[in-house]
Amino acid sequence: MEQDVRQPQLEVELVAITPDPEKVIEQAGRTCYLSFDRMDDDSEAGFIRRLINMGHESPLEHAYVTFRVRNCSRAMTHQLVRHRLMAVSQQSQRYVDEDQFAYVLPEALAAEYVEDFRRDMRTIQEMYRKWRDRGLRKEDARFVLPNACVSEIVVSANFREWRHIFKLRLSPKAQWEIRKACGKMLAILKEHAPACFEDIAADPA
Repeated sequence: MEQDVRQPQLEVELVAITPDPEKVIEQAGRTCYLSFDRMDDDSEAGFIRRLINMGHESPLEHAYVTFRVRNCSRAMTHQLVRHRLMAVSQQSQRYVDEDQFAYVLPEALAAEYVEDFRRDMRTIQEMYRKWRDRGLRKEDARFVLPNACVSEIVVSANFREWRHIFKLRLSPKAQWEIRKACGKMLAILKEHAPACFEDIAADPA
């Protein structure tokens, strides 16, 4: 499918992560068992794997990560923000002018219908401008905007919550766009805390 100029690529950026997250988790977990004498320079990965295998994942709540997701649709962010144990800051359609909004093309859209979809997006842009010209504030003119509108969002959550999110949103039954975003986030976390996420497949389909 030809890439649309208004279809920027989905981006996931690591903003912040708990320093030495696996060591922090080990410290928290060993507090439960007072097993500090078993700690050494290489003990955290094995200990974390045992915690996960036992279903004792509460120590993973002590590590935290923040991501910035760019060039995603409002349809995708509406799904992501349904996860309650998460801090969220999102691009506002009340304050940001959407006069020339970028948009996401549905992955399943057949090539023969792409131009028709683009025309619909241009029509909606004209609708938005019409209502702005008629005096509606951005917060009210946005009522005509589509879920395809590109958005930007910063999300923070602890490792246990991210494991929960990935298990749901990487399912083959999940919507394609959130699967892509979560796949990128999982790949980053596997680099920084492999023992915490190695049991989760990036592409279970």
